[in-house]
Amino acid sequence: MVKLDDTRTRIISAAIRAVRQHGLEGARVQNVSTLAGVSPGALYRYFDSKEQLLEECFTYVDRQAAAIFDQLAFDPLAIVSNPVGAVRGLWLPYFRFWVAHPDETVFYHRFRDSALFPEYDRNRDVPYFGSFVCMVRAFRQVFPGIRRMNQDLLWLHVLTTTVLYAKYVAEGVLSADQETEETVFQLLATGLSGYLKPENSCEKAV
Repeated sequence: MVKLDDTRTRIISAAIRAVRQHGLEGARVQNVSTLAGVSPGALYRYFDSKEQLLEECFTYVDRQAAAIFDQLAFDPLAIVSNPVGAVRGLWLPYFRFWVAHPDETVFYHRFRDSALFPEYDRNRDVPYFGSFVCMVRAFRQVFPGIRRMNQDLLWLHVLTTTVLYAKYVAEGVLSADQETEETVFQLLATGLSGYLKPENSCEKAV
């Protein structure tokens, strides 16, 4: 879990809730300060602007999502013996994180779709995804088809699919149950299955 100053964390959590309730444009500093239990003046002691607050909210959520991969046991040899199962073992805890955090899921989806995101994305550094990057490298080593894909499109597909369906769960469009998990994973895995063909030598998985 990402740790911050208590008041700062309260403001960030309040802003995330406010965006879910009012939308990205509709959320106001007054909404956030009321939910956080602080004055607007106190909020501005921590954040220079609403835009900076929203960016820090996104980073806060993004770091927590990335931390999921730090906690997972990962066996590169399993990639060869059961590639779809290996993908599922990594994806399912990630999907469950978003389902378990509906405010964060709706906020994350809305911020990524906003006009603020492109510039923010160009300037940000994401070293906290180190564990995930190592796992991706293992898959790319074993499956040459993945290396030939446009990596931006690949991970945009995985991320968008995961967060979008988690948002549907958060909004009550889909049920939060195993059937939804399995259906969403099958939709995701169908798009990847053609690329999960390993090299001839299993030793490359190590």
